[in-house]
Amino acid sequence: MRRGEDPRRARVRHQGDLAKTIIKRALASPLPIAWVTADSAYGQEWRLRRMLEEAGVDYVLAVPKSQHVHAISRIDFAFAQAPDDAWERHSCGAGAKGPRIYGWAAARLPAIDDFDGDQPTHDRWVLARRRLARPNEIAYYLAYAPARTTVTELVRIAGTRWAIEEAVQAAKNECGLDQYEVRRIPRHPKPPAAPGNPFRHSTAVRSDRPPPTARPPRRPPAGLRRRGLQASTPSSASTASSSRNAYRANTSASASHARASAPVARPPTVGHRN
Repeated sequence: MRRGEDPRRARVRHQGDLAKTIIKRALASPLPIAWVTADSAYGQEWRLRRMLEEAGVDYVLAVPKSQHVHAISRIDFAFAQAPDDAWERHSCGAGAKGPRIYGWAAARLPAIDDFDGDQPTHDRWVLARRRLARPNEIAYYLAYAPARTTVTELVRIAGTRWAIEEAVQAAKNECGLDQYEVRRIPRHPKPPAAPGNPFRHSTAVRSDRPPPTARPPRRPPAGLRRRGLQASTPSSASTASSSRNAYRANTSASASHARASAPVARPPTVGHRN
């Protein structure tokens, strides 16, 4: 939804259209844009890939296994026939438990004459990533990179997407937007797509705060202070417990002593008259 637009009359825009708008805005800025990476929800949009190629921006985009690629059929069928030596181990970045090492297979696609011309400067790639422990779980990618780009560089670019997603998720959690859903209420706008500025602000504010100090002891309630009592603490609680036990023991001993010293009531004797 655009600024100043009525939410009730806002036109629903597809994810691919939103991605193209964001990328065009980034390309128009003075920021150096070298690569674009995204998940399969955006990678399957051929219009988005074509826009990046026309702008001269390299990409590594995830695609679903049913993605059709020129010169080959479905992308999963192409890698299903790959031999075992076609899979190489590469690290796509550092994770929480060390380097994220997967098995990767890559193949260069032939050039498209209508788009690339007689002397193409870029190559198109298809990539597949599978887990070492579960080789049946395979993810697929389409890449567009300059000539002489290595597979290691493509793997590195594909791994940067997780770092970006973790940063966005941390920003959403920090700003309270992780569970913000208002899609069924038409009068409310959708949440911002990238809460980076509020996240940076909250992080800067938190870094400027002084370190926490030890809390002073808690004061007892007003009712206890008027009666001269103290608030219950672990030490006072144990003292009170021992006092109650001693009182109960003394009370029981006093009751036993009273019963022992009291005269025993004898039953009346029935006599017979002479």
